[in-house]
Amino acid sequence: MILAIRNASIIALALLFAASATAFEPSYSDGREPLVLPATGTVQVAFTPGDDAGKLIADAINSAQRQVLVQAFSFTHRKIADALISAKQRGVDVKVVADKEQSHRIPTSVIARIAAGGVPVFIDSAHNSAHNKVMVIDAGSPEAALITGSFNFTQAAQHKNSENVLVIRGNKALTDLYLKNWRQHYEHSEPYR
Repeated sequence: MILAIRNASIIALALLFAASATAFEPSYSDGREPLVLPATGTVQVAFTPGDDAGKLIADAINSAQRQVLVQAFSFTHRKIADALISAKQRGVDVKVVADKEQSHRIPTSVIARIAAGGVPVFIDSAHNSAHNKVMVIDAGSPEAALITGSFNFTQAAQHKNSENVLVIRGNKALTDLYLKNWRQHYEHSEPYR
């Protein structure tokens, strides 16, 4: 008898959770469902502190052949900035879309240095925070790479914070999606300074 009551209670709880689960499903005001993309390609990962995420990112930039498109919130990491400037100097199309407040508020920001190095920098002031940390490298080519994660392009993210970065290669659908998102933010951004 106790077993039957327990089973009935478990079934009742399961039905209750199943009915209430729909209340917690995301609601999209534009009617879109979240995208599901196939998992293809390779992924490199770094966790900080500990792993050299800055080097992983700089190496990916250094391998760029045609284009590096950046979305940055905070940017104080000199090695990554230097890799972007170097890529621009060797003829790679490099563009940076940065957060307005972070670019001007942080005294150690390298955004001015990147711009002075010849890299076109744009400010996304259409949002409270342009909080993306993304690089799209050589989109549309077999060598395309997508960099994303929690890792701000900062010294603190490398040495003090608990962060992660992913370098994803060989996933055209995902890279194209991030390229489309980069372009949407670029369209409403204004030139730096």
